[in-house]
Amino acid sequence: MTRSLTLYPAIDLKGGECVRLLHGRMEASTVYNSDPASQAAAFEAAGFNWVHIVDLDGAFAGAAVNGEAVDAILKRVSLKAQLGGGVRNMAAVERWLEAGMTRVILGTAAVNDPDFVAEACKRYPGRIVLGVDARDGRVKTDGWDGDTETSPAELVKRYADQGVAAVVYTDISRDGALAGVNVEATADLADMSAIPVIASGGVASLEDVTALKAAHANIEGVIIGRALYDGRIDPGEALAAAR
Repeated sequence: MTRSLTLYPAIDLKGGECVRLLHGRMEASTVYNSDPASQAAAFEAAGFNWVHIVDLDGAFAGAAVNGEAVDAILKRVSLKAQLGGGVRNMAAVERWLEAGMTRVILGTAAVNDPDFVAEACKRYPGRIVLGVDARDGRVKTDGWDGDTETSPAELVKRYADQGVAAVVYTDISRDGALAGVNVEATADLADMSAIPVIASGGVASLEDVTALKAAHANIEGVIIGRALYDGRIDPGEALAAAR
């Protein structure tokens, strides 16, 4: 039996609207929908099972900024949902899981507060995702504005035995640029850890979906943003290719 990929359509929130950024730059944003809940409903109607939500303002602020929009999405659809951006303490984790979020993504906290992340994994098994956002082989924090000397592999190894549900690996240099997903780097991460890896950044066509599916058995899914909004990828075709 051939394995399937999970497709995660992305809703990135800035100022309460659904946007896409280029290379993670807040000043290079395109608004695609001023009603994020209706966008989530469109994804549900197209046949997706998940939605990937990022509070972009929250990532910079270190706390939820677009909470109202996220709550509206959770009330509107029955999709499974994962949220990243500004989740930096246990109260934030609890708030979103209790609100109906399936999983929360911890990125900056994974670098700066490993004890908290380990405790969150213990308290909420299977519901904590490790966010690994990298540029030029180094992990970035605080909305991709903060520099570290940590490599993606080092960060993943740090949490190898903590019970993390998945790793979202984003190649920032490709994000929003429709440059093609970094299959090689994603496969390398998938190869060095038993934690399932979700690819993110640069998906431009169905070929990216099929390449990831063929690349490594531990690549669990892929996040798709601009290519869906621009109509470069047809949802039905993508879901068929991922099965």
